[in-house]
Amino acid sequence: MIIVGIDFTSRPSKSKPLTCLNCEFDGTVLRAGELVEWPSFEGFDAFLLSSGPWITGIDFPFGQSRRFIENIGWPKRWRDYVEFVGSMERSDFRAKLDEYRKPRPTGDKEHRRSTDIAAGSISPQKLYGVPVGLMFFEGAPRLLQAGVTVPGVLDGDPHRIVVEAYPGVLARRLIGRRGYKNDTPKNQTADQANARRDILGKILDGDCVEDFGFNVEAPINLRDDPTGDQLDALLCAMQAAWAWQQREYDFGAPSGLDPLLEGWIADPVTCAKTNKLDSGDKEAIGFGTPDAHSIRRSKKRTVGGTNLVSLPRRILDKAHSDGRPELSKIMFLLGAG
Repeated sequence: MIIVGIDFTSRPSKSKPLTCLNCEFDGTVLRAGELVEWPSFEGFDAFLLSSGPWITGIDFPFGQSRRFIENIGWPKRWRDYVEFVGSMERSDFRAKLDEYRKPRPTGDKEHRRSTDIAAGSISPQKLYGVPVGLMFFEGAPRLLQAGVTVPGVLDGDPHRIVVEAYPGVLARRLIGRRGYKNDTPKNQTADQANARRDILGKILDGDCVEDFGFNVEAPINLRDDPTGDQLDALLCAMQAAWAWQQREYDFGAPSGLDPLLEGWIADPVTCAKTNKLDSGDKEAIGFGTPDAHSIRRSKKRTVGGTNLVSLPRRILDKAHSDGRPELSKIMFLLGAG
């Protein structure tokens, strides 16, 4: 399968292009291939319209929080409010978000989606610092116009699939909160270079296999880019490959997803944290499939000396439809404790 990781920016240029890493995935190994840079949205738009099959992970927020959408009075379906946003000028969109934020008290000016809370990412309303709000403005309408499929959000061409990636959450699991990139040359440091070396080294050494279920082969020089864009494109590709592995199970989407409004980040641990089980608890189940790894990451409890684990309803329903009714129970028997 063709897997593509794209590091996104709201204003591509020669000095800060969109970075695209083309990969191949055979189910066990993700192999990084050609690296392409687009200094404008022209290349990005052409890619979205290119023939599949392919799946890509792109690192911008695909949606806004339900709280923000309801408060501001925008349409309550993803495709409708994205179409509305797409009709605005960039300056108008910025003004709308500024107007919303200014009268609100500190701590209630910008809201996060459920997936942002799970991933530790900032609000998709953010216009300053890392302007992910502007990335949403530039990116989401392009997905809608291109007619791609965004699992759980938008039904489009089933051979052109796009998932929201967030490389930062994967990088933090590998190296903690060490900085590993900077766009400004004078702020690029040896410590950041060492952090990029550690991220890529851990990936190539198999540190992500437990969460992702596959190995990665990639050139060492991806770590040499001080902006981190090339390395981030690889992390995006890994998250897209994980989603492809889960395609029979909603591409790994959280069972508690607010699908027609907020969207979700395609990352195994992030999706696990946002999964809401039938009991109403948020749990870390790891994978979207009813395999041993998923079960190990599910909530376990002991009753009468027996280990039991809760499984999400979507997994139970899928297991039953696959002819495995023994799994279609709320509690799955793991064995004697």
